[in-house]
Amino acid sequence: MSMDDRWPVWKLSLMLYVFAVGAVAINLFMLGLLGQAVGLPALSPVTALMASVVLGIPAAWLSGQWARHLMDEGANP
Repeated sequence: MSMDDRWPVWKLSLMLYVFAVGAVAINLFMLGLLGQAVGLPALSPVTALMASVVLGIPAAWLSGQWARHLMDEGANP
């Protein structure tokens, strides 16, 4: 496969953004529930979702890099 046929990381990241936001939101909400054990206030699902919209960007970028690496590894046996 030539270098021109490869999907760039930004395009992979854009496709994975929705999944990254969902994963970040679930993890933030669960972290908020765990925080109650040490006396922190609970994190509402809406707050976790709003924070995940921003925090999903670096998570999606890292997921895109990981997917690009796996695709490169699979193309070059």
